[in-house]
This record gives sequence, structure tokens and C-alpha cells, in this order.
Amino acid sequence: MSEIYVGLGSNLGDRGGNLRFALRQLALRSSLRLRQVSTFRRTAPVGGPPQPDFVNAVARFETSLAPLEVLRRLQDAEARRGRRRRIQDGPRTLDLDLLLYPGVSMDETRLTLPHPRLHQRRFVLEPLAEIAPSLPLAGGRDPRQCLRALPG
Repeated sequence: MSEIYVGLGSNLGDRGGNLRFALRQLALRSSLRLRQVSTFRRTAPVGGPPQPDFVNAVARFETSLAPLEVLRRLQDAEARRGRRRRIQDGPRTLDLDLLLYPGVSMDETRLTLPHPRLHQRRFVLEPLAEIAPSLPLAGGRDPRQCLRALPG
């Protein structure tokens, strides 16, 4: 079993309800076992057109699935909640990102691991630091060290 980390976000509709929906959908199958979820946080959008604030969180799962199969399950949960990919970085009912699959490094069209902007995103690092403060990230730094390196 591998321990993986998934970023959750929503800025349309019932944002907290959308995250809870995703957690339930992903945990329905025995191949993804929910182990821990951070506090839900309200965050300002980064990039894209003007849009409402997000609610973000990070969850830790155990899985025996390969990374691309995890991605398929994440995208299936997004679609079930009405996610439509019309505008890049636009508003969305549900956004699920496979952030880390420890021991796996890949750079493919559909998936890059670890997530390439993980160490630059406060809305991911704060909840990750809450549930896995010592988790090694890029360059051997942990989420707390990455947070301290961010501007502002």
C-alpha cells in the first residue's frame, strides 16, 4: 500500500459540500482508504479569470492503485460533481489533484508527480503542513519549510 496526498478545492456551489462529496466518493472503494483530512480553508483564487474564493483541503489516502488509475478516479469524482473544463484556471465545482505519490516521479502529458507547483502554493502547503508537517518535498524540504520560503 502507498500513502498518497490529494489536494481538494471548490469555488462553485456548496464548496464544503463538494469537498465532502469527493471524500465520500473516493473512499467508497476499498482501493482508496481515507486516512486523514486537513481543516477546510477559505482561500483566494490564484490565476485565471475573476472568480469566487475557494475552499481547499488536503487528504491522505492509502492505495494499491497505480498513479494513473488514481488520477482516473479523481477525474471521475470531479465529473460526478459536475466539473466542466471550459476555462483554464476558471471556477470549478470540484478540483482534485494528486499531489504526491511517495517514491514515484513522473512527467507525462496527463500527470506530473510530484505536483509541479506544490511547493509554490500556500493553499496546498498549509493543509499539507497540518496533516504531514515532516513529509519530505522538493529539495528535501518539508511543507513548513516551503511555507516559510514563500513571499508575503
